[in-house]
Amino acid sequence: MEQTAYLPRNYAEKLKALNAVIWDAAELKFAETKSAKAMTDFLRQEGFAVKEGLAGMETSYVAEFGSGHPIIGILAEYDALSGLSQELDVAEKKPRPETSCGHGCGHCLLGTAAIGAGLLLRDYVKAHPNKGTVRIYGCPAEEGGSGKAYMAREGLFADVDAAFTWHPATMNAVATGSNQANIQAAFTFTGQASHAAASPEKGRSALDAVELMNVGVNYLREHMADYERVHYAVLDTGGVSPNVVQEHAEVLYLIRSKSNAEAKRLYERVQKIAQGAALMTETSLSLRFDKAVSNLVRNDTLAAVMHEAMVEVGAPKRTAEEKAYLEKFQKTVPEDSILHDPGMTPLLDRELLEKLIKKDRFGEFIVPFQPNSIIQMGSSDTGDVSYVTPLAQCYTATFPIGTTAHSWQWVAMGQSAVALSGMYYAARVMAESAKKVMEEPILLERAKKELAERLGGASYECPIPPDVWPTKYIQHK
Repeated sequence: MEQTAYLPRNYAEKLKALNAVIWDAAELKFAETKSAKAMTDFLRQEGFAVKEGLAGMETSYVAEFGSGHPIIGILAEYDALSGLSQELDVAEKKPRPETSCGHGCGHCLLGTAAIGAGLLLRDYVKAHPNKGTVRIYGCPAEEGGSGKAYMAREGLFADVDAAFTWHPATMNAVATGSNQANIQAAFTFTGQASHAAASPEKGRSALDAVELMNVGVNYLREHMADYERVHYAVLDTGGVSPNVVQEHAEVLYLIRSKSNAEAKRLYERVQKIAQGAALMTETSLSLRFDKAVSNLVRNDTLAAVMHEAMVEVGAPKRTAEEKAYLEKFQKTVPEDSILHDPGMTPLLDRELLEKLIKKDRFGEFIVPFQPNSIIQMGSSDTGDVSYVTPLAQCYTATFPIGTTAHSWQWVAMGQSAVALSGMYYAARVMAESAKKVMEEPILLERAKKELAERLGGASYECPIPPDVWPTKYIQHK
């Protein structure tokens, strides 16, 4: 079978086509219908047993090949972002007329590489029938939907021995440290409409309640821990007529902290402020829980295995044409952004990273593995998986150093040769990492022991209440 740098050529061609389908579909959370169908059809054709519509999500799936333990999970994502429509390969902001959405976080690549890893592991299991099972988890709605949290709540990862995933990025690195838990909820105030000039005393302003809540939360910020964050967006101001006392108003809050318990504590304080705002304005308050994710439980044992695989496989080398392509997009960001690109994983030695970038601004290097306890300010539903089974994640250089996730630049480059080489590299790294733990059971034992020690005897408790399901989510467009 003819081989490319990382995959058999026919695999690479199939994956390139699949990525193009998902990029073009650019579907939002819980509505990834075309993308999920393309992936499940592909997997069935490749001999995987596929189950769909799991954990209350129509666009979720689990594809399995092999039998017995260890069971290795490979996590796939495929949701896009609103407001990031962009023409392919165009180095200026130029939305596609047919959609308002785009893959600004590279999930088209993420999901496709997971399937690529699955193909390589399928071949390995075929050749070594007693080595275990490979499962590809189709995880919808990472962007604001917490799809993996639902899957974890329903026990879909309960028998998995280890999980691997990756994310498109500007550099090649293994994820280190942790990230934040979060909770998102909508606060709706209902008052009494009246003429704002003729009979203001009869009105009870829901908009006043929203504003007072926001003011109260802003005063809370002084008394929060440094690692905590609270964000809000006003969803409903009540109307466009200033001469009406607004009868209804709604605000969406996103609360972050370093653990589920601390996020819940902060969320309870925000709820008290909302109750106070309702009391001050004589309005009624209703609360709608939107979503939540757990903080990431790091696993240095499994991360070290993945870093070893990254080094052994070797990062992509850029051709002259690819370097010119990267430079074209790097010119769209400030020069300072290139040198000070933070990457997607926290490092203890920031000076080292700057030296690497100065030496190579095209992302051909692999960031040294530096285990640490730094908490990143973002959140991801991979955290929920990490509570249930040891999890490791890598990043590969699919986009130019200096550009950022959730940008039109990432959308524009989603089918480029640069992005595809990073995608193929990620597929191979995940597969080789999985092979290592399948061949050396002691690695799995150590990873599981580390997870148990970090949890300190606690077990996974989903941060989403049992009566909340994706269909109850607030789909603001």
